[in-house]
Order: sequence, then C-alpha cells, then structure tokens
Amino acid sequence: MTAIGAPIRRQGPSGDGTILDRSVAGRRAWSLAPLDVPEAPIASEHARAGRPGLPEVAEVDLVRHYTGLAQMNYGLDTGMYPLGSCTMKYNPKVAETVAALPGFQRLHPLQPDTTVQGALELLWRLERALCEITGMARATLQPPAGACGEMTGLLLMRAYHEDRGEQRRRVIIPDSAHGTNPASVRLAGFEAVPVRSDARGLVDVGALAKMVDESVAGLMLTNPNTLGLFEEEIDEIAATIHGVGGLLYYDGANLNAILGRCRPGDMGFDIVHINTHKTFATPHGGGGPGAGPVGVNAGLVPYLPAPIVQKAGDGTFSLEHGGERSIGRMHGFHGNVGILVRAYSYVFLHGADGLKEVSELAALNANYLARLVKTDFPLAHPDMRPMHEFVATAKPLRDATGIKAMDVAKRVIDLGFHPSTVYFPLVVEEAMMVEPTETESKATLESFAEALRQAARDARERPEILREAPVTAPVRRLDEARAARALKLRW
Repeated sequence: MTAIGAPIRRQGPSGDGTILDRSVAGRRAWSLAPLDVPEAPIASEHARAGRPGLPEVAEVDLVRHYTGLAQMNYGLDTGMYPLGSCTMKYNPKVAETVAALPGFQRLHPLQPDTTVQGALELLWRLERALCEITGMARATLQPPAGACGEMTGLLLMRAYHEDRGEQRRRVIIPDSAHGTNPASVRLAGFEAVPVRSDARGLVDVGALAKMVDESVAGLMLTNPNTLGLFEEEIDEIAATIHGVGGLLYYDGANLNAILGRCRPGDMGFDIVHINTHKTFATPHGGGGPGAGPVGVNAGLVPYLPAPIVQKAGDGTFSLEHGGERSIGRMHGFHGNVGILVRAYSYVFLHGADGLKEVSELAALNANYLARLVKTDFPLAHPDMRPMHEFVATAKPLRDATGIKAMDVAKRVIDLGFHPSTVYFPLVVEEAMMVEPTETESKATLESFAEALRQAARDARERPEILREAPVTAPVRRLDEARAARALKLRW
C-alpha cells in the first residue's frame, strides 16, 4: 500500500553484492589521455608491494553497480525528509549551477588576493548578509559544519573570559538541547550543566536563576527551542546570564523559523552559529562538506578566527590575518568556499522579503501538518503553538496497542515516505519530531499525514504489519540498539 501522492521508490538490482563480486581478471575501465609529462618513478619507501587488490571491471559494470546503489537510496530529490531538528531542505539547483561556474570551481586556495577579488567580495557580502540576518557585528566563515561552528563559538566564549582573567568552566544547556551541545561543551573544556524545562516545554527561568553565578561562562540555547517552541521569556533569560557576566550562545539549528521576523542579536545573544544546510539549503549530511559560520557582537570581534575578509577604502578586498587575541584557524584556507557560494545564492536570490516568506511558510507547513495528525499523534505540549517543527507523541498509541514510535517510523517507509525523527528530544516519551520545511507542497503534507494516519489504523487493526516493517525497502528492519552499541566502521 502506498500513500496517495507518495513518490514511487526505485530499487536497484538485488543480490549484486559489492563491486568486488563483479570483478573478472583482465577487465579494465578507464579513459585516460596519454601521459604528457615524463613518468616519475615512485620512491621505494612509498611503493606498494604487490597489486592493490582493486576490482577488475568494465566501465558498464562499474556504472550499473553504482547506479543501482543510487536507486536504492532515498534523497531530497526523490521525496520529503520530515526529520525534525535536522531541517532537511530541498537544495535549489540554481545554487549548484552558480557554485559550478569556472570562476568559483577552479579557484586555487593559494592564489594571491589580487587574483580572487570576485570570490573575496562574495565572502564579504555573504558575511555582511549573515550579520544583518542575525544581528551580529562580524562573522567567521571558516567552520566547515554546524558542529565545528559550535566548537568555534565555545572557544570564542572561553577566550573572552580568559582574556578578562576569569576561569569560568560551566556552560548551561536546556534538557531538550541538541546532542551536539553537551559534546561541544566538553570538547571546549567546559562542564555541561543541564537546566530543566517547565510544563510549557520552555526553559524554567526560576530554576535557571538559582543555577547561575560567576562560574558560569554562558548558556547555549536555540530559539525556537528543540521542541519547536519559542522561548517567550528570552529577555529575562538573557538578563539572567548577562547579570553574572556570562555570554548567551545561539545554536542556529532553528534559525529557519525566524528569518526576517526577529534576530538573535536583538534577543540578547552574543554568539550565533549558522547551519547553512539548515537555513540556506546547502547540501546536508554525509559528514560534509558543509559550513557553520559564526557571528559575534562587537566585543567579541577581536577573538574571531583568522583570516577574515576586509574591504579597503578603494573597494578592493583582502584577507586580514588577525591579531594576538584571535583564537586562530578553525579550517584551512577560506573555509568550504563552494558551500558558501551556494549559501550566497540562496540568500541573495530570496532577498529580505523572500527569507521572511521562508520562515512564514515553514511555520505554516508545520502547524498544518500537526493539525492533520494530532488525533492519532497529539502534540507533546498541546497548549503551545509550534513554529517550524513540532514534537508529537506516540505514547497514546503505544499504551493502546503496544506499537511504538519506532514501529510507526518503519511502517511509514513502506507507505512511501522517509519517517520523521523519533525518540528525540529525550524529554518527550515516544517522541516523533516532524519538520516539513517550507519547500513541501500542501499535497505532499496531506499525503504524509495520510501515511501517518494509515500507520495508526494499522496499529489498531493489524499491528503485526508494523512490527515487521519495512518489507518493501532494500534493507529490512535493523537491530537499532545493537547497531549503536557494536559499530563496525570498516569496508
């Protein structure tokens, strides 16, 4: 059974195994031009003993094998990714076209500044745009991913306090926070201290007030928070942290929800990291390449990673390599420029009014979808209006049928969709975290909602189907717990 309007998922050939299984001695697949430089012998200490053990296949075998694998995958070009928190947005193809222009694609990182004025101007203009969007003074474009952006922001926080002669070592994090937050805090040399949420799903301001003192370096927070809810008391939260000399750090995971409507800097945040894949639709996943720019207020600018692009009075651009208070490099050369070109394309093709519409549609889509499924999967905080994403719960369904959120997720695969995030955030039992983004149509949202409702009906009428799902995917149900505890990261 397939949900109405759901994409048809193509599957590659079964039983093909690895490319080594197609190997036949003597087969070749290459189309290399004749060598036009003298052949250089490999030094003996670098030479490999014997053959490398690579598969021997014809070009057609190679193409069919990897094309078959690609057809077994699910991606944003084939269907909706409603992964809450991850913000898996469709990547506009025009941004890919711009990044592939020869002037950007063929840049060399060691070229003199005078020969890359166009690229430097693009980076400078992108930085100014990101600062205007977030309310920051300056930004670094070096971090190659959101997690590295977190690390950069926390190192800036540490440098700021140490420069003032203060050894602050506590960073407060909401109990609903992204899992990368406590990990980044520890990597930066701080202690992660959780603050509880109140009955509304927001930071418990009273509990926060009792936790702060002059040992607190700062608070990491995203707004709206990881439950998709806007922190209504953000002014009081900022005053509480600033009152003890701490800094307020904005995790940019949910910036997609407030574009053009409000800015973290105006809420009192001192440091902001931006996930370009979440907010500005650059490629996402696979470990990179990505980009996680970090903006700061005026007082933190001296600590930014170097180099940073500067504009001279004559209109030329150059890389300034920073002063003695800079935390140093976070990435080689100028960051992942190709990703930043894509982000630039997204920002400037939308413009201020277009970015505002992005956030409005993201919130509209999430609320519409939540309304369609709330009978079967009620909101975790039904008295609060979610923004760009919502957290529902499968607890009533589990209590009535024994079917859990994970079973629903697996059934949705058989109904033609990628499932939502499940069991996160941890503060919600049987959590189902859904983010449709602004890129999905009303028809797609309704089809996905029908798939969720169908899964709920199946849970009540024939639960064995959900316990066996998925049955139509190239890979059947995995042992999730074992996979997490017994990793075998090898080929």
